[in-house]
Amino acid sequence: MNYADRIDHTLLKPEAVPEQIRNLCREAKEYGFHSVCVNSSYVPLCAEELKNSGIAVCSVVGFPLGAMSTRAKTSEAAGAVLDGASEIDMVLHIGMVKSGNWEYVKNDIAMVRAAVNGKALLKVILETCLLTEEEMITACRICCEAGADYVKTSTGFSAAGATEEAVRLMKKTVGNAAKVKASGGIRTLADAEKMILAGADRLGASAGVQIVEESRRKEGV
Repeated sequence: MNYADRIDHTLLKPEAVPEQIRNLCREAKEYGFHSVCVNSSYVPLCAEELKNSGIAVCSVVGFPLGAMSTRAKTSEAAGAVLDGASEIDMVLHIGMVKSGNWEYVKNDIAMVRAAVNGKALLKVILETCLLTEEEMITACRICCEAGADYVKTSTGFSAAGATEEAVRLMKKTVGNAAKVKASGGIRTLADAEKMILAGADRLGASAGVQIVEESRRKEGV
């Protein structure tokens, strides 16, 4: 299996400096990752570093809390696309989910969808560790109704990351209406294999190099 093509090579730490982002891009080219995933201020740098490489630039939006205004999220998403992002990973408004304000949640996602104007894939981060099973199911359905291309498990900045159970539930709920991205705590080949078997189409990981190297050793490459 080509694990690299399923991985969004990720660096979202607040203390990340430009040279680390450049190195992220170098690794993405060397290993053939699907994309690099960065905070929006680093999108122009990644777009320049990855020009003509075939590797996508993914920007997080409303990260990591999701509690920003819809106006702030749409502005960040539109700006990231203008700067060269072709994928957007937005955090939904978790507080509105918890309070049952699904109209707000759906509009929040739909407005970001409209802001990227068909120029970028939209992934919506649910932060599953903070949601009940019922909330996850409803959130997945709302994401599909609002036009999301993917539902994503986690930011990696909350109480826990991706679990097989969450991925399985999300995949069952969205069916063919959207894809699933697992992220948060995926550090080994075994972790990656579990998430893919559970139904993940894409993996978000800062340990992408280690995962691919481990898969090559296993296959004797």
